[in-house]
Amino acid sequence: MGEKVRGLAQVVGKVVEAIESKVIGKRKEVELILAALLSEGHVLLEGVPGVAKTLLAKTIASVLGLEFKRIQATPDMLPSDVIGVMVYNVKTSEFSFRKGPIFTNILLVDEINRAPPKTQSALLEAMQERQVTVEGVTYRLPRPFLVLATMNPIEIEGTFPLSEAQVDRFLAKVEIGYPTVSETVAILDRYYEIVSEPLKPVLTPEEVEGLIETTKGITVDQNIKKYIAAIIQATREHPMVRLGASPRGAIAIYLLSKGVAVIRGRDYVTPDDVKYVTYPALSHRIILKSEARISGIKVWDVVSDVIEKVEVP
Repeated sequence: MGEKVRGLAQVVGKVVEAIESKVIGKRKEVELILAALLSEGHVLLEGVPGVAKTLLAKTIASVLGLEFKRIQATPDMLPSDVIGVMVYNVKTSEFSFRKGPIFTNILLVDEINRAPPKTQSALLEAMQERQVTVEGVTYRLPRPFLVLATMNPIEIEGTFPLSEAQVDRFLAKVEIGYPTVSETVAILDRYYEIVSEPLKPVLTPEEVEGLIETTKGITVDQNIKKYIAAIIQATREHPMVRLGASPRGAIAIYLLSKGVAVIRGRDYVTPDDVKYVTYPALSHRIILKSEARISGIKVWDVVSDVIEKVEVP
């Protein structure tokens, strides 16, 4: 399997390069989203407006040859606006199902916390089950299927914050920050190239499915599994943490590290892969004590402390 994964890694490398031609300075973010896609998970994107979240999602879809749709969440949005609705056909005197935007490969839900709780729940249920049921009929969602949901960390007026249980259902939370000075200059230099036509696909949807199946077969040594479990346990015992990571957090690290291993061209997971994905896998699953927030301690500090203290196998 090693030779096969190394060959696939070259293809994935071309995918990352193609994405970077439009999305500048976001290599780690791109790798984490691809790792989530290969692990059949979903990603919460957090960042202020204007840091290329939509461009990133569209570019990934273009390069992978996948269908892309975007939803702008609003307070009056209904579940049927996402899932679809039954429509009466006068000619046939029958009802037919008109599929909503969730029937796509990559769905960008912009500002998910602006959608009302009922719509959020319908979306998250579809993400989890990978199907929707309307009038007793079940419709499977396409494969591959990735939801990228954005949240603006600044504005809270007119929003319906996701509960901790809902946020926990996202495999990873990827924080997209501002570009550096040199990256901003590069964006200005290549502005017209960036906003021009979408890139040509590097892969087909079938090849992406093949990558997903390959990712499932990546070896994770028993010692690596114990290392992941020790990290999770350490988050629960940390003095600044009120609620540590659940077993779902361990599964997130396990799956994401396998995706990163494929991107790196290996058929096995290393401790460095685990470290690389620990923060995005756990940052939205850990709740700090009030004294930590008062002291200015952030989740990043806690996760860094945990990784430093847990013994590497």
